Amino acid sequence: MKHIGKLKNTGSKVAVIFRTLPGEANTALVCHTSQLPDMYHDSLMQLIETDQAQESFEFGEYMFSNYFPDGKVMLTTLEATGRLTKVPTDNILMQPTPTQDVLLSELNVLIAEQKNCAVDELYTFVKGAPSLEKHRANKELDETAPVEAAAPVAEAAPAVAQAPSDGILSDEDLAKSLRSQADSMFKEAQRLRKEAEELVPTKKKAITKKKVAESAE
Repeated sequence: MKHIGKLKNTGSKVAVIFRTLPGEANTALVCHTSQLPDMYHDSLMQLIETDQAQESFEFGEYMFSNYFPDGKVMLTTLEATGRLTKVPTDNILMQPTPTQDVLLSELNVLIAEQKNCAVDELYTFVKGAPSLEKHRANKELDETAPVEAAAPVAEAAPAVAQAPSDGILSDEDLAKSLRSQADSMFKEAQRLRKEAEELVPTKKKAITKKKVAESAE
């Protein structure tokens, strides 16, 4: 079962959300499954067992487009409630087979070799992740920029519909949440397209005289 491991020092079961982090190749982001409310725990485990999750490179990427039963986005909810923890990859045991344990740090080295890249480049295979060069440039800017100029993390996250006190999310609330997330994704797509155009402008197809004449008729 991919994305499931246990801590070597305590034996605690964890879901590996991201196997490495930008600039922290020896650190993974995990969720302690035993600490989740039953509703969240069961929903998360059911998602991990799906074919789509097992085929995904990083579980966190797939979580962003899936919801808990209360209508909240899985990844942003776990982050907002402080249930995501950074753990050294050499303290996480994965089970590629039912009878075999391997440290995530060693598994990451094997995966990097298969992808013909360095371990600190594995995070770039996540959809929407910045290139290694861009991450380093952004890190340098962050280190030199005034603290007060940094934008709050909460502003970058899409709005999530909050379930009412009775725990039931109305269609109107869910629709509002989906529209908000769609707007956020659309803005991100525009930003990525702009960056792509700056790197390699789109070549416009030449209009033949024949087509111009036909349109004039």
